[in-house]
Amino acid sequence: MTSKLISTVFVLFSIYSGIAQKNFQEVLSSEIRPLQENIRIYVTDELGNEGHLPIAILKGKTNGPVFTIVAGVHGFEYPPIVATQELMREIKTEALSGTIIFIPIANTGSFFTRTPFVNPQDNTNLNGAFPGDSVGTITQRIAHLITKKIIPVSDVFLDIHGGDANEDLIPFVCYYDNKNSIKQTKRAKELSETSGFKYVVSYPYTISKDEPAKYAFKQAVQNGKTALSIECGKLGNVQKESVDLIKEGVYNMLHEMKMYTKTSTNKTQPILLNRQYYIKSDKKGIFYSKLKAGDHVTKGEKVGYITDEFGERSSEFEAPVSGIILYKISTPPVNINETIMCISSKA
Repeated sequence: MTSKLISTVFVLFSIYSGIAQKNFQEVLSSEIRPLQENIRIYVTDELGNEGHLPIAILKGKTNGPVFTIVAGVHGFEYPPIVATQELMREIKTEALSGTIIFIPIANTGSFFTRTPFVNPQDNTNLNGAFPGDSVGTITQRIAHLITKKIIPVSDVFLDIHGGDANEDLIPFVCYYDNKNSIKQTKRAKELSETSGFKYVVSYPYTISKDEPAKYAFKQAVQNGKTALSIECGKLGNVQKESVDLIKEGVYNMLHEMKMYTKTSTNKTQPILLNRQYYIKSDKKGIFYSKLKAGDHVTKGEKVGYITDEFGERSSEFEAPVSGIILYKISTPPVNINETIMCISSKA
């Protein structure tokens, strides 16, 4: 293909992308209520990669907050994606107050190629690309689109994740303890604690306004929004109980915000965790552990080891603190500097 033709194709896609983005703004600002509209914002980069960001906008019968729900930032995390599909079908706009913006699969490049962690088009992890780049590769452009078009119009930003292809984890909801945005942090904590999840995890927020946020909901926090994340599902499979738990959490949050009336009858007193410790691999090899996510460990306890290809042990790992395993890798391959386990505890 000639450089002139490539340039022409790129311009055409850029124009089409601009039209789709305008449509998003038009639907969002429309006075028509109730309303449900599905759109795609098409994205291309100078390397010839093509993709799109699917967006569903549900506008309730009455005005109210804008609640954004994002799934599929990692395309191999299936329970959040399936739960979001069901929520889009179940929620009735006639009973909704306010607006819900759904991004049901943020990383379609990863999803449709069944690729864990990264978009294979540019080998980039979307959940490490924020705030993105308007002239970067396709994943960076998608991150930029979410940062500039979606986050600014959101009152609450919920980023739903799960265990990727190799990750075992327990269901939890989490938020950043941002001391510089007391009101938004308080609201994120309230929504987390009313979600119905057993475990509520707070992370320290230490970045400045000028540092890249990297993660989707951390970008929303940096932009001054109320933001939180659900982690539910594991090992690249769809578990019905995980799908149901995600939906229950969303419905409880919507009820807390007085946007929707469907709630869970299963109210639990959450366990609050605010200290996370990460064990990282120092070797490339084969990882072994008899433990699973949700197990309690004590400081100094042996939690796993690595062997080489011949079965010779090269590293052993101990728990740095006493606590509960939030998540761990549960498939044998491991590379240097990978997180093999996260242990969480109370201060």
